[in-house]
This record gives sequence, structure tokens and C-alpha cells, in this order.
Amino acid sequence: MGSGGRWGVAARTACEFPGSLGFAESLGSRVRSFRPAMGLELYLDLLSQPCRAIYIFAKKNRIPFEMRTVELLKGQHLSDAFAQVNPLKKVPALKDGDFTLAESVAILLYLTRKYKVADHWYPQDLQACARVDEYLAWQHTTLRRSCLGALWHKVMFPVFLGEPVSPEMLATTLAELDVTLQLLEDKFLQNKAFLIGPHVSLADLVAITELMHPVGAGCQVFEGRPKLAAWCRCVEAAVGEDLFREAHEVILKAKDSPPADPTIKQKLMPAVLAMIR
Repeated sequence: MGSGGRWGVAARTACEFPGSLGFAESLGSRVRSFRPAMGLELYLDLLSQPCRAIYIFAKKNRIPFEMRTVELLKGQHLSDAFAQVNPLKKVPALKDGDFTLAESVAILLYLTRKYKVADHWYPQDLQACARVDEYLAWQHTTLRRSCLGALWHKVMFPVFLGEPVSPEMLATTLAELDVTLQLLEDKFLQNKAFLIGPHVSLADLVAITELMHPVGAGCQVFEGRPKLAAWCRCVEAAVGEDLFREAHEVILKAKDSPPADPTIKQKLMPAVLAMIR
């Protein structure tokens, strides 16, 4: 990943921060056995960047939860059983007693408010909070789209789905990623340690989990970008190196994914094409 460290990142800088188809049967039995007023359950697959953000956030803030793994590459999110938890058939999803919630940003904000985490994650200051909101609104159709495209066009289509990607398509995808990374630097990071200021926030957590998608595909996203590289190290240090490594272990092994079963491929293809269109 380059000579700058584990993620191809420049040396640490001083940072300020505080302190299977068979699833339908297995999950179906779990859904039927849900008990009223159970504790917090998070339905996640750490292959997913929003799931990683929620996982890191909950672990870092010592929020007690039961993790329900939903394997995306086996199509488990498309099962009727999972639709009982999230009719949108997407991860992440949250179940808190009888309350269910979809969409990663909504889940992060719910956890922030319910567990009253440190203010730097989602500041009470009106303008600082607005900056976090600004980034969270921007990233859905920009950074996420570029990072997803890089992973799928470079690795998942040719390796997992056995579908070739033309050199022209891959070049276009990587060029789009480069433009989006420049926007991330120029608009949001600028010369700060973190995206919103001197402390880590939800914006940083959502952003770094997105960038680890192309990193998992072998893209040198931090090469030639010393400010972005330093920011990455700051975020990793803020959440803790062990937790950061744990959360990203799956995506960093994406290139080793075995070829999809033809039935799974047929089931996944429409959703994948819609996701990266």
C-alpha cells in the first residue's frame, strides 16, 4: 500500500482529540424469537462502509449492543426474513426493543442522542453541528459513489462476480475518485486536523470508512496527498488502532473473495448495478 505505513499513509502527525441463502432460515428463527424490550441489536456486515462507521462508533463509545451479521455477498439482506427487520433490505439496521431504524446517518444520530456521547462527535454548537450535517449530506452521492465504484470496478466485478471491466471504465472510475478526493481535501479538510475542526466527529468516521473501500481494492488513495494521509492517521489514532484494524479487516481482504455462486450472482446483480449506477 505504499511506503508510508499500513494504509500507505504518511508518518503520524500531532493530532488533537479527546481521550448464505441459508440465512433466511437462520435469521427467520431469530426474527420469530425476538423478545419485547430486548437490548440494542445492530444488523451489520463490515464489508459495508456505513456498517463499519456504526460499528466503530458504538464500540468506541462503549455502547452495549448485540451484533447480527447480515452477509451481503450471500444475499442475506435480500431475504424475506431480514425484510421483517428492515423492509428496505439494506444494512445497517437497528432494533432497539420494538423500535427499528434504517439508514446509517439516522442510526448514528440516534445512538448519539440516546447515549449522550462526547460533544465532539456531533457538537451542540450550532455552526459546528451544521458543518457535520453538511458533510453527511454531501457524501452520499459523491464520496460514497466514487469509493463504491472503485471497489466494484477494480475488484468485486472481476474477482467476485466474474464480470470483466474495461480499462476505459476503470480509468473513468478512478479519475472520478481522484476528483472527489480533491473536493474532500479542498472543501472539508483544508488545513485542519479533522474535517470539522480540532476534534474527531461523525463526519470523519463516515469519511474514513468510505475511503477504506478503495484502499481494500488496492487503490493508493493517500499517495501524493499528505494532508489526507495525516488526517487518516489522526482519525485512526482517535478511534484506536486496534478497533480501526478490527473494523476494516474484512474490506482489506476483499481481493481474496471467492467467486460468487451463479444463483447468488443472479440475485445480487440488479442491486449492485443500481448501487453503483
